[in-house]
Amino acid sequence: MSERNLATLETPCLLLDEARMQNNIDHMRGRMQALGVSFRPHVKTNKSIDVSRRLMDTSEGPITVSTLREADYFASHGVKDILYAVCIAPNKLAHVSRLLQEGVQLSLILDSMEAAQMLADAAPTMQHPLDVLIEIDSDGHRSGLVPDAPELTEIACFLDAAGVNVKGVLTHAGGSYDCRSVEAIRAMAEQERLAAVTAANRLRAAGLACPVVSVGSTPTALFAEHLEGVTEVRAGVFVFFDLVMAGLNVCRTDDIAISVLGTVIGHQAAKGWTIIDAGWMAMSRDRGTSGQVTDQGYGLVCDEEGRPLEGFILVGANQEHGIIAHRSADPSISPQLAVGDQVRILPNHACSTAAQYAEYNVLNKSNQVVAVWPRFNGW
Repeated sequence: MSERNLATLETPCLLLDEARMQNNIDHMRGRMQALGVSFRPHVKTNKSIDVSRRLMDTSEGPITVSTLREADYFASHGVKDILYAVCIAPNKLAHVSRLLQEGVQLSLILDSMEAAQMLADAAPTMQHPLDVLIEIDSDGHRSGLVPDAPELTEIACFLDAAGVNVKGVLTHAGGSYDCRSVEAIRAMAEQERLAAVTAANRLRAAGLACPVVSVGSTPTALFAEHLEGVTEVRAGVFVFFDLVMAGLNVCRTDDIAISVLGTVIGHQAAKGWTIIDAGWMAMSRDRGTSGQVTDQGYGLVCDEEGRPLEGFILVGANQEHGIIAHRSADPSISPQLAVGDQVRILPNHACSTAAQYAEYNVLNKSNQVVAVWPRFNGW
């Protein structure tokens, strides 16, 4: 497509700074090489083959997904090596079977004997063998078994005897999002590594090969000091970054690659409000920075070139209306924006904001739209 400027876009719409994205990818890849581990990028953030091609080692993967619809989509684009990183449920086994029949090397995860029994019962009816990783709880953040849980070896040995291939263990240090310093993130990365390696060693002691030891979160991937015993890392939000990551000092605001373009549609001068056509349907309701040192409201306001307007955030959001004001709440401080002016809003959470849109308007270094990349949503 020929280049277009931002003024031609109907708002709200999603912008993607291609150079920032590529810098983020290159930085993460450099980290993985330095740590000596393979990389299995999580594509739930971008949900786009055009973005994911920049992330994958080969055209066939590997990747991590969070929905089977993601697996379908990427399989339709030739990706074969896929990890479905949400504990499997019985109502998804027919879908899993279809993907396996299509030649996808799909790995599943679980963390209970109930799920193991379900897979053992289903295995004889499947035309292809099932590959499984056992999820480990490394931080009390979500699901998984603690590394020293007796059930860990019981589940693994049960699956192995039932003909289900236990590939290894997997953990996600989601607790890193609650860290308050880089030192705390480094400590969390070591906690994550040690939990996964401890669990893997227990399985090996029980006679299982456990070739895969998988860890991953963007903060821990970027700040781990070493990953001895780990075979692969999964991370996803780093491709775009967001204000939550910036609030953790994992990135700078200048590294955030996506933004929402909105247009000024009115003012409430007595309140110091500037109204734009991008509310919570455009930004999402995610207020992930509200618990951080700096609360960014519904997003950080930038000019149309992407430069932050000092002190201005999206303080409120209705379904289709966003409210820009100074974070001090002083109504006399105005961004001096007229009706028709455009602004770019940096998101709190890249995954949830991007999920509001069907495409990325890809920008070059001159802030010209040089491509439109489709993305998908839902389950």
